[in-house]
Amino acid sequence: MHTENYISESLALHLFFSRIMKEHSLFLKAGFTPACSTFSARAEFYKQEFEKLLGRAVTLSNGRICENVLHAGEIVTEFTFAAERQTEKFTGISINSNITQRELQLNSCSCCEMKSQFHLVKDLNCTALRLLDGLIALKEEVLAKVCCCQMFTMNYPLLIEHIIREAKLYRKYVMMLEENGKICMESMKETECFWNQIMMEHALFIRGLLDPTETELLHSADGFAQNYAALLQQCHNAQCKTLSADSLKETKKFRDFKVAGVEGIENCKIRSLILPLLADHVLREANHFIRILET
Repeated sequence: MHTENYISESLALHLFFSRIMKEHSLFLKAGFTPACSTFSARAEFYKQEFEKLLGRAVTLSNGRICENVLHAGEIVTEFTFAAERQTEKFTGISINSNITQRELQLNSCSCCEMKSQFHLVKDLNCTALRLLDGLIALKEEVLAKVCCCQMFTMNYPLLIEHIIREAKLYRKYVMMLEENGKICMESMKETECFWNQIMMEHALFIRGLLDPTETELLHSADGFAQNYAALLQQCHNAQCKTLSADSLKETKKFRDFKVAGVEGIENCKIRSLILPLLADHVLREANHFIRILET
């Protein structure tokens, strides 16, 4: 096992995905009704636990993350802190924004010694696996209850399926690190298909959460959904090749649309049911996909 690679890949993975998981938990909690108080408490538990995991990852990460990851806008953006403050105000759900401020101050890889961090990072990975097992089970239980009309939530069933897939991908990568010491990226075709589907669903969610009067934005979101559906079909049909140039071009355009969306939502210029933190969340995922495609 290449210790430094194991440490840097583990930390970069947690900086991106543990924040995603804590926000999934927040979105679940925000979507529950008073009749689902037990599920709300369980979502709060995972929000807090993934927040702790993220805080630990940030503590270990200074000087140990590659510059292209640190500055891709996938870990945190210029909008994240304000989005957290506004979302906390709107939902009443507490968010530790001190972590975001610490992330904004992280430095990229330096000559600092890493081997002493091995056991701390291994413990981080083991904690992540335990938490992911629990959070995936919670999401799957919620989805099952929603689909058989035993529960109502403001979150679409497709959104719950969407966040289950992301959690399973996170778990898959942590398992790779523990078994092989590195993330063995599946074929680029498989990776591209996964994230094109995620982007397509983002467009569908945005379209469904915009106010009906936002006709121009609705039209744009629908266009992105159609474009990603076409890219996804082409990607599935491709024989041992990818369409990364097309995916990259489309995702950069979608990223710009999302940036405008975050700005509009944070400044109260867009009518929607989209929480500011959800707008920032989908922007970070687009930035993550762009980095993968460019790398």
